Amino acid sequence: MDLTGVLRNPVLIGALIAWSLAQGIKLPIDYLRLHRWNWSLLLSTGGMPSSHSTLVTAIAHGTGMVQGFDSPAFAVAVVLAMVVIYDATGIRRQAGLHAEMINAMVQDLMEGHQLQQERLAEVLGHSPAEAAVGLVLGIVVSTITVLLMRG
Repeated sequence: MDLTGVLRNPVLIGALIAWSLAQGIKLPIDYLRLHRWNWSLLLSTGGMPSSHSTLVTAIAHGTGMVQGFDSPAFAVAVVLAMVVIYDATGIRRQAGLHAEMINAMVQDLMEGHQLQQERLAEVLGHSPAEAAVGLVLGIVVSTITVLLMRG
């Protein structure tokens, strides 16, 4: 089995570059909002832009460019992207809102006490705007990567 083909796969490389860029872009955006660096964002979920949307959009668009936009592989990639983006903006977003509410209730109950409680993660999902920016980033990066790698 020759693994060097993986390193020449423009769809995979483009998707990984797009995901990495989305994760990296979260740092300066968060800094502009909160005026502090939060390095944990490099490996966390949630935030602007949606790295989930970026990754699956890059895979779908790259697959379309390489295999054809009328191919079954592109159809599968688009359906996968739809499910992931729906989940990121729907279910995971609601889970994050619930965690935020539970954390506020725990804080109210604990005022005046020395107890320390671990807080639940509040940024699990994405707003529609975060998903849309991830979608655009995925298309741009996959297009550039496929064009550069295919010559």
